[in-house]
Amino acid sequence: MNLKEQKEQTVKKIYKFKGQIINVRQDEALTCDGRPCSREVIEHPGGVSIIAFNEKNELFLVKQYRYPIEQFTLELPAGKLERGEDPLECAKRELTEETGYEAEKFQLFDIMYPSPGCLDEKHYIFTAENLKFKGQNLDEDEFLDVKAMPLEQAVEMTFKNEITDAKTKIGILKLALLKKLD
Repeated sequence: MNLKEQKEQTVKKIYKFKGQIINVRQDEALTCDGRPCSREVIEHPGGVSIIAFNEKNELFLVKQYRYPIEQFTLELPAGKLERGEDPLECAKRELTEETGYEAEKFQLFDIMYPSPGCLDEKHYIFTAENLKFKGQNLDEDEFLDVKAMPLEQAVEMTFKNEITDAKTKIGILKLALLKKLD
């Protein structure tokens, strides 16, 4: 059986919860051989992260409390896409909101699906360069500290599990590998 033939078919989408950020469904579906199955899906509008460098070639990370895991995390500046929003526009907005910086140059760096077994979120990682400080503009319920550090330190913290956020690990390690290959 080739891959195209392994595709499952949605029969019915049954919403169990509709929230401000996510929706949760329990779908009725058919496996590739026609057997009925149930699939749980979390719908998410997507998100962006930004690898932003200052004039000292340090990257910016933000430290914030994450309620679902009851811990502080060190992450790339990031945010949720509004439904239908252009990822680049979201990256520009989130960089300024969280760090206070605007960038002259943005480039799409990576696209990832954080947990495709149950979550449909598509996450975009951008690089941002040539920064100018304009002033932080956090959301009303957002509290975070901005940290600037050399890439080498961020890599070390990733390997020591001091940085545990998946999108941040991917961004840091991919960037470090690409710089090493240059």
